[in-house]
Amino acid sequence: MFPLQVSFPSLRFKPHPLMLALLSAWGGAASAQSTVATDPAADALPAIEVRETASVAERKQLPQTSASVTAAAAADGINVTDSSDVLKYLPSLSVRKRYIGDTQSPLATRTTGVNASARSLVYADGILLSALVNNNNGNGSPRWFMVAPEEIERVDVMYGPFAAEYPGNSYGAVTEITTRMPQQFEASAKALYSQQDFSQYGASGTYRAQEYNVSLGNRDAALAWRFSANHLDSFSQPVTYITAASVPAGATGAVATQDRTGKTIYVLGAGNLTHTVQDSARLKLSYDFTPTLTATYTLGLWQNQANANPQTYLKNAATGAPAYGSGFSASNVDQQQWMQGLELRSKTGGVWDWQVAASTMSASRDLTRTSSAAFPAGAAGGAGTIADAGGTGWSTLDVKGIWRPAGADGKRGDHVLSFGAHYDRYTLATPTWNTTDWVSGGNGALASDSRGKTETSALWAQDVWRLSPVLKATLGARYEWWRAFDGYNYSTTGGVGFPVNQPQVSQSGLSPKASLAWALSDEWLATLSTGRALRFPTVGELYQNVLVGGVYLQANPNLKPEKVWSTELAIERTLAEGQGKWRVSLFEERVSDALISQSAALGSGVASFTQNVDKTRQRGIEAAFERNDVMLRGLSLNGSVTWVDARILENGGYVPTVAGASSVGKRTPYVPEWRATLVATYKPDDRWTYTLAGRYSARVYATVDNTDVNSHTYQGFDGYTVFDARVRYRFDRHWSAALGVDNLTNRDYFLFHPFPQRTVFAELKYDF
Repeated sequence: MFPLQVSFPSLRFKPHPLMLALLSAWGGAASAQSTVATDPAADALPAIEVRETASVAERKQLPQTSASVTAAAAADGINVTDSSDVLKYLPSLSVRKRYIGDTQSPLATRTTGVNASARSLVYADGILLSALVNNNNGNGSPRWFMVAPEEIERVDVMYGPFAAEYPGNSYGAVTEITTRMPQQFEASAKALYSQQDFSQYGASGTYRAQEYNVSLGNRDAALAWRFSANHLDSFSQPVTYITAASVPAGATGAVATQDRTGKTIYVLGAGNLTHTVQDSARLKLSYDFTPTLTATYTLGLWQNQANANPQTYLKNAATGAPAYGSGFSASNVDQQQWMQGLELRSKTGGVWDWQVAASTMSASRDLTRTSSAAFPAGAAGGAGTIADAGGTGWSTLDVKGIWRPAGADGKRGDHVLSFGAHYDRYTLATPTWNTTDWVSGGNGALASDSRGKTETSALWAQDVWRLSPVLKATLGARYEWWRAFDGYNYSTTGGVGFPVNQPQVSQSGLSPKASLAWALSDEWLATLSTGRALRFPTVGELYQNVLVGGVYLQANPNLKPEKVWSTELAIERTLAEGQGKWRVSLFEERVSDALISQSAALGSGVASFTQNVDKTRQRGIEAAFERNDVMLRGLSLNGSVTWVDARILENGGYVPTVAGASSVGKRTPYVPEWRATLVATYKPDDRWTYTLAGRYSARVYATVDNTDVNSHTYQGFDGYTVFDARVRYRFDRHWSAALGVDNLTNRDYFLFHPFPQRTVFAELKYDF
């Protein structure tokens, strides 16, 4: 019924030293800080149950491989400044976080890259944080800032599109953030300070950040509430660089280097040194109407004031005064976003249970003022633009049910049927106006505009069927109806405006899923899963035109949805007496009409556009483990190694960027061949915790023809090995403190942008 296309015997690869080191350390391993989705009992598959400590995959009986992090593990071993940091050491995951306070931090998974934010899903208490208005590393990034780290109870990540409950965007991974609700009065306050000394291209500086969090909560009979407020004040290292093919006449100080294709360029200065001040607040209320019926309401507010300025390396050859060429600009950002969620859920645990949930995420204010006047005078005012993304946002509605019929013996558990209906709408609005004063002026003539909407309706069902005490099948399907409409673009050339009303498009399709779990013995479990996913184009891919860093990002209203077949064979072993677990997963993903950004010459400039690539294939192996009390009591190790062979198989729409270049057979952009993590945590007693962690990634290519051969440069993508450390001490039940370092060895590397160098953290926390 379902195509199984994995052919792993044909794989050829050399074992990487990191993989050999991890797998030979002992005979047991499992997902980093993880809770396995299905855990065999003494002599059979586990009974279907709901436990407060269970992962999302366990509670919902989902077939995906799962990895988890608890709040306690994150507090002990991770230098956390926002909720995305909690995922830092989970298998095959990477968040492109350029600096503390970065609002453009997409999630990359084992088969998807940092420019493909719409190929994964991030939820907080069921509220969608993924910004499926775009598929990029900009305005398509998840709204991590809507959840403060101190609110988090646990984070669960589920790999692959094998659960019918989730849309096709799940084919990379699904992240479910669960926040805590108090059982009695509680309060906490935390202060965090960080400092980074950064040096690159001959310039250096010290960049600091400070963050404060206060949270309160209580339960009074049927009513429980939790309130959290967070304040961040952060300065970034250079995020971009101003480059040119030659040094401006009469200037000195430019730094000669090579671009990512190997051509000589000159770095004239740094750009986007960003000072960001962010404030967020979140209120979560729950009320038990009866012991089995609960309503939950969540309200979140986030505000951001950011100023980005350049720094010139140029000096006037005659006077020695700072000099500027073209490309220098500054910007001011003013953002306010709201989140709301309402859920009504029954929790009888009997024959029937149900849930109704609605959520919205909206930008009530989102202004970016950018200078276009020549520097240095342009820093104080003058001509510029005002981009207004207010009104951009999304809404979702879900209705779900679960049926647990009694079997022939009168007991429930042989079948658990879940089903539901889904609706969402995404709205994009991004007009850009000319202004005579970019600092404080009003809107002038309309310079450009991109607008549009998408909506999806879906029905789904999934049956967890216990075939025998050791065999469990999960069968499901999801049918979706999607359309894009109200697409509109406006551009100007030579003072003349060109409005375009884009055509309405629609698609629909069925996504079947199947999984079989076999408890081989008391400790061993094998799970084979396969599933289809449809990933529909985002409204930004269809309709958004924008100029970023001299590259014109061009919309394509005729894009087709990605059609994905994913298959995974996971073998898991649980070690005796809670000493750990390990997992090995073989996976393959075949994508037809893959939506990948490509580039081509546009006059004297460059145009970047998303186009359907006919076929890609990603196949690989992921090994993950955790082991407790290694050699001495209190020492735990966990980590992962992932190898992926990601290839473009067909690409009829390819436009060569250089003579003789080709994309067929080249690596799929942004997917590294190797990834690895290793975390060692030592707890000699209840007060001290020591952690040393490492993260490794091979280099990636950003182009479909892999012509970006020079990785260690601005806009290149380096491989990297980064080590982090943390020491935490609990003075008593109320007070704790921590010191940490990220990038301990001060690795200098680029992931398009220059990434943070050695950063030191100091943290003090009080819990009532």
